[in-house]
Amino acid sequence: MKKAIWTLLLLGAAGGAAWYFFLRPSNGAPKYRLAKIEKGDLRVTVTATGTVQPFALVQVGTQVTGTIQKLMVDFNSLVKAGQVVAQIDPAPFQTRVDQDRANQARAEAEVGRVKAMLVQAEKELARARDLMKRDLVSTSELDAAVASFDVSVAQVRVAEAGIAQSKAALESSLVSLRYTTILSPIDGIVISRNVDVGQTVAASLSAPTIYVIADDMKRVQVQASVAEADIGRVQAGQAIVFTVDAHRMQRFRGKVSQVRLLPVTLQNVVTYTVMIDADNPEGKLLPGMTANVSFEIAQYPDVLKVPNGALRFTPPADPSTAAEEPPARRGRGERPPTRVWVLGPEGPAAVTVTGGATDGAFTQLVKGELQEGQEVIVGLVPAAGEGPMTSPFNAGGGRGGRGPR
Repeated sequence: MKKAIWTLLLLGAAGGAAWYFFLRPSNGAPKYRLAKIEKGDLRVTVTATGTVQPFALVQVGTQVTGTIQKLMVDFNSLVKAGQVVAQIDPAPFQTRVDQDRANQARAEAEVGRVKAMLVQAEKELARARDLMKRDLVSTSELDAAVASFDVSVAQVRVAEAGIAQSKAALESSLVSLRYTTILSPIDGIVISRNVDVGQTVAASLSAPTIYVIADDMKRVQVQASVAEADIGRVQAGQAIVFTVDAHRMQRFRGKVSQVRLLPVTLQNVVTYTVMIDADNPEGKLLPGMTANVSFEIAQYPDVLKVPNGALRFTPPADPSTAAEEPPARRGRGERPPTRVWVLGPEGPAAVTVTGGATDGAFTQLVKGELQEGQEVIVGLVPAAGEGPMTSPFNAGGGRGGRGPR
């Protein structure tokens, strides 16, 4: 019996709470959130995201196949152009150089031998011609002397070509030997090292990168992706401001250096790449940082500004106008007339205005009977005890909703 009584009491309390929070009537006039008409500068901007990059980023690889013998620099090492940064084992290449030098010496000796044979053949030919005049040798013997001379001339040419070939082979092996000493191509800083001592690197299309070296990073580039709807308002020479997450309170400045014409399509979204040059004297901008870029499209000094929330607000007592005006869009020209609401003695009163450019928070007031400092309605203040929670028995939502009819 007692259990049944307690159950009834709990059900009654739950029903009372549900009535209090969901079904009790809402008495009293609504309260409104107000904001003032301001006067000041209005900046129209286009926002985009990008990536910080060095001006020069060089991948240092190898042009010969061999084993890494020494690594002279590591991550974050400062290097100069022409500085030795790695050494591939030169022993096999030095052996090839020695072989090619020996081949060249042999080719030079061969030239000397065939030239001596040529001198001998030339003398025999002269003797045969002299004897032929005195009818002491036959014609066939003279022909044999001529042929022997011609062969000797050809052998000299072949031997001289062999010298040129051996010189080329020696030069090639010397170049390969020089390539075993890997130099930095630029002044900069090592940002990546991909091999270790003892590792074999191969000179092929898939050869590993030994180092990645960036320039001194005193100046950087930001590669930003700008939506196709905004790219028409971005041009070379335009000043920009950007921030990075690592230094959120600091604003960095730059200038558009190039608007690339090649579109980039990703998931049916078309963007264009914009290159931005920026100074980095303190070295705070690092490669790969995400930049939040703001392009200043236009500036309107000392104009009346109305909060965009006022342009979107419609009092719940006037539902017929709820869908008259779309939300203000950014960076467009003058808009058709719309209405904002001011709080009068008898409640909200409409004022017709014409808006202009907007920065996303405020819109330029082009026409309208509003003055600086005048308050406009931007929203409703929830009554005490009411929050975003809606009644499960009211499909139209909470306060201000239309509900079922």
